[in-house]
Amino acid sequence: MLIMDRDCKRGGERFAIPSQGEVQGKLIVLEVVAITCLREVLASKNSFAIAALKKKVLRAMKEQCAPLGLSSEDEKAALEYACEFFEEASKEAARQAATKVAAKSAGTARSRAPGHG
Repeated sequence: MLIMDRDCKRGGERFAIPSQGEVQGKLIVLEVVAITCLREVLASKNSFAIAALKKKVLRAMKEQCAPLGLSSEDEKAALEYACEFFEEASKEAARQAATKVAAKSAGTARSRAPGHG
């Protein structure tokens, strides 16, 4: 069962073996929250803020990987995946923004057409 309280506990309760569903559920939560937040930031179209955010993400990834003792190849793969994730979210945010602008323009054009309104 997904229980945030258990993640904060110390000792044996914290290390209970999760089911596959729990692991998948946590991954889905993390992915959805990350993608949603990232889309909101990337929709701002502020290239300096986006570049700074990407730099912070990569720095945080390095900090999180360091204590795990990952091999250099695994750490590199994790950083590459983070970059790919960031780039794909950026592309998706741009697509969504373009779709919204196109829909808004189409709605405005229709409302101005003679005989409508």
